[in-house]
Amino acid sequence: MWNEVLQQQDFYRLLFFIGGLCLFFFLGFLFHFRDLREIDRWRWVNNLTLVVLNSVLVKLLFPLTLVAFASAYRFGLFYMIGMPVWLNIIFSILLLDLVIYGQHVLFHYNSFLWKLHAVHHSDTSIDTTTALRFHPIEIIISVLVKWLAIILFGIHPVAVLVFEILLNFSAMFNHSNFSLPKGIEVGVSRLVVTPDFHRIHHSIIENETNSNFGFFLSTWDRLFRTAKENSQNDLKEDVIGLRIFRRPEDQRIDSLILQPFKKENK
Repeated sequence: MWNEVLQQQDFYRLLFFIGGLCLFFFLGFLFHFRDLREIDRWRWVNNLTLVVLNSVLVKLLFPLTLVAFASAYRFGLFYMIGMPVWLNIIFSILLLDLVIYGQHVLFHYNSFLWKLHAVHHSDTSIDTTTALRFHPIEIIISVLVKWLAIILFGIHPVAVLVFEILLNFSAMFNHSNFSLPKGIEVGVSRLVVTPDFHRIHHSIIENETNSNFGFFLSTWDRLFRTAKENSQNDLKEDVIGLRIFRRPEDQRIDSLILQPFKKENK
């Protein structure tokens, strides 16, 4: 069964991507947290255009996918110690989530990497499309980081596919423009990154921007004490994003690609 799933990885990735995008976009539209009347709709077009460009770029630069590489490689720590497949998959998913958490922290505290990552944070609102808004160079670095993790730890190809789908799906969920019911939010956010938990990360207040780094599990933020439960701002009404790059023209696709190299970002 797994071999068939791996052979059709593009289908499953696209299925969960389109399904998640439609589901969380319309939940945010029907039960919006922030007032949609204040949102520039062109953001959606530019954010979606950016993810298409990034997908094409990754296909061109990395014709051998991460799943295909993990299938062919079959070396690394987990294989060397003879870890059972089921345990490899579980450990690999947790490890990859920790690696992405660490990568995210690094992108906030390294000045060059921050200029790239600021493209994500310069969104003037936050919704499902924000989860897709990353600079192409950041995407390339992220792919290389995952390659390194596969080489060092011997991550099973099934874990790579499951994690890639999980990461994409959970990012669209936790950037969504809606909130879970309070009774559910308290319990779920102890383990999983929810929209309310992650929205603090997009606050214009710097020490809040430098918190809540998790994409799937909120466990890492709590373990490494980077979690914040509440914002000093009213995230429903107050400004979201950065203090710079707030003009409508800053949200154009060409401006997003050039943004890390602009004077305002130095």
